[in-house]
Amino acid sequence: MKKLAIITTHPIQYYAPVFKLLNERKRIEIKVFYTWGQAALQKHDPGFGKQIEWDIPLLEGYAYQWVKNTAPQPGSHHRKGIINPDLIEQIQAYQPNAILVIGWNYDSHLKALRYFKNKVPVYFRGDSTLLDEQQGLKSLLKTIYLKWVYRHISHAFYVGTNNKAYFKKYGLKDTQLSFAPHAVDNRRFAAPRKVEAQELRNRLGIKETDTLILFAGKFEEKKAPLLLLDAFLLLHKPATHLLFVGNGELEEALRAKAATHFNIHFLNFQNQSYMPVAYQACTIFCLPSKGPGETWGLAVNEAMACSKAVLVASKCGCAIDLVTKSNGIVFESQNIDEIKLGLNKLTSGCEMVNEMGRQSGLLITEWGFEHIAAAIESKLLNEKN
Repeated sequence: MKKLAIITTHPIQYYAPVFKLLNERKRIEIKVFYTWGQAALQKHDPGFGKQIEWDIPLLEGYAYQWVKNTAPQPGSHHRKGIINPDLIEQIQAYQPNAILVIGWNYDSHLKALRYFKNKVPVYFRGDSTLLDEQQGLKSLLKTIYLKWVYRHISHAFYVGTNNKAYFKKYGLKDTQLSFAPHAVDNRRFAAPRKVEAQELRNRLGIKETDTLILFAGKFEEKKAPLLLLDAFLLLHKPATHLLFVGNGELEEALRAKAATHFNIHFLNFQNQSYMPVAYQACTIFCLPSKGPGETWGLAVNEAMACSKAVLVASKCGCAIDLVTKSNGIVFESQNIDEIKLGLNKLTSGCEMVNEMGRQSGLLITEWGFEHIAAAIESKLLNEKN
């Protein structure tokens, strides 16, 4: 059986299930090398402003190994936060037929790309886009550097249209690219939580016939929650509510601006096991991000798995792939008039928004973990070595 070594910083809820699925399918053998080190299990998330420990299992059902991280300031938020003197030696001991690197912009990950080039096939997965690209000398230097980086990669698994365009700009050919969609655990989010969802609405004082708009994520500039709040305040629809779920640096500003409006609600950060309840309680999900760096927006996948209509800003990497006229609206990022028009349309017809939600549920079935696993297996099994 062919062996794949996977290099990634730490266990997350969007990749661990893929690793488990690859192991269960038994078409290839995998081993995951976590480069942040075991301390990554309990980390302070600056976006949420608190210690985060996921309440779903992330280390079950597949082989993994912690790699010692000697960085003075360990973390995945800067290049020098991942320094692993023993990484290459540990991978060599595993004797893989190929390696898959998730994210290159860390000291040890880039060294691994360079070391294993021409020794074994080097695969890559990332989700960068060109949505925030700027012109000028800085952009030119960036292009030269990234073309050098990607010359070390045999094959990349792109997550969507914008990500594919990024890889092609920086030198990868169509023959070096396979589609492996960004995905969430669709089944877990779609599993009915109707009673709990109704309990949440009751607790917030939202009638069964009322419309609930949901924002879920970090309260940070990149995600532009204040734009959504400003647009909502212009709606003047008594039977429409807005719920913010999360925490972050903009929380004080959001709460202050919403203080006198009874139809605006807040919930602190909710862990993975409860998030399907929040999505299923809402009518419409909105991700108003302005970037830079909103490379995808997996909350949109989660909302769609719960069969919800979506209102998504154009700067979200997922918008071009996941949002159509049948299941939602894409509005121009940072344009308050467009987001207001979108909110007004989606809060004006119950039958229309319910049908959009149904279409979301159907569309997202093509964006699942099994598609990622199949793409990785296909590439490795077709290698000549």
